[in-house]
Amino acid sequence: MAQHHHDEQHEPFDAVDVIRTKRDRGRLSPEEIDWVVDAYTRGVVADEQMSALAMAILLNGMDRAEISRWTAAMIASGERMEFSRLTRPTADKHSTGGVGDKITLPLAPLVAACGVAVPQLSGRGLGHTGGTLDKLEAIPGWRAALTNAEMMAQLEDVGAVICQAGSGLAPADRKLYALRDVTGTVEAIPLIASSIMSKKIAEGTGALVLDVKVGSGAFMKDEGQARELARTMVALGTDAGVRTVALLTDMSTPLGLTAGNALEVRESVEVLAGGGPADVVELTVALAREMLEGAGRTDVDPADALRDGRAMDVWRRMIAAQGGDPGAPLPVARHQEQVLAPADGVVVGLDALAVGVAAWRLGAGRARKEDPVQAGAGVELHARPGAVVRAGEVLMTLHTDTPERFDRARAALAEAVTVAPEGSRPPERPLVIDRIAAD
Repeated sequence: MAQHHHDEQHEPFDAVDVIRTKRDRGRLSPEEIDWVVDAYTRGVVADEQMSALAMAILLNGMDRAEISRWTAAMIASGERMEFSRLTRPTADKHSTGGVGDKITLPLAPLVAACGVAVPQLSGRGLGHTGGTLDKLEAIPGWRAALTNAEMMAQLEDVGAVICQAGSGLAPADRKLYALRDVTGTVEAIPLIASSIMSKKIAEGTGALVLDVKVGSGAFMKDEGQARELARTMVALGTDAGVRTVALLTDMSTPLGLTAGNALEVRESVEVLAGGGPADVVELTVALAREMLEGAGRTDVDPADALRDGRAMDVWRRMIAAQGGDPGAPLPVARHQEQVLAPADGVVVGLDALAVGVAAWRLGAGRARKEDPVQAGAGVELHARPGAVVRAGEVLMTLHTDTPERFDRARAALAEAVTVAPEGSRPPERPLVIDRIAAD
């Protein structure tokens, strides 16, 4: 047996034994899981040991009890939020990320307008999927960072808050996430599910609706994998006492007609004004219904609150409460270029990933966490699948402050649009593919 140099006398387990158990397809005991997550957070288990364990988990999996315990251990590494003092029930939504996925923006005020408080702790974008906070920061004056006290006051007063998650929630997850990123272990379903759910459960919401995307613009391209992730997360929420349901939704084509920051805010405001693209409205209302049901409010129809302006009222109060001016003109990129239809016919394909990469390359997203984003950059779509187009007609407008980016954005879009002869039809794809609830 190799000698371990550092002093491990006081530790109840040995990291190498835990790694070997999972390497050999064994089950980790609850005590081993509690210890290894805590010891890694404390720095007793080294990065190379945790990366070996993460790879063993990726290759050999974990059962429901192991994943539940792992998630609980990550929650225990930090603080938990407590919303029981609020006068109304809470519900939250998590999306696994997509292109043009601005749904949080109209959804939070819509659900709040129906009497359920929405503590929406959101993140920034990385790569081709946009971040909710980046979108909202396109609004002049709006700020993402709130103290817990400010967040609670806004939830009680306005009923909705979209803000940056404090560093106190599941610190084990932050450390492990960075490690998975550089060790090829991001894709492990037990690790994805526990990463998402540890933060959402620690956030203390009473009901949670998961929007699990599937398709080219999604993290999960394969429906079977997306389904397994959805089932795993629903089980985790249920085991932790959170009413959890997942919708499996299509991300083969972008949501709505915009991908960017200010562009997506503008489209969200159109939805709140009772207009906007049909797919964005459909998904917003479907998720709102699930959130309201999870919080026990089945007596109200969210579609009414979009139509009569109540959701817009909450949006304006929510933006103003975080320092933003809901009436201010949104930033516009300094340069625009058009992408034209190559031929006459019907648009039968519009690839979400290609549009997302183009928006990212135009400056709407970032390659590294510390990179800035351009508020006005992105892609505006003028034709969706099913549209009849003529050669030379404008299919998209590209927006950026830095015109040297246009070439690389166009390269990303080279195969994005498929135009078929007239009379063709795009494949029928329902937006909501399935609903996954607790067994």
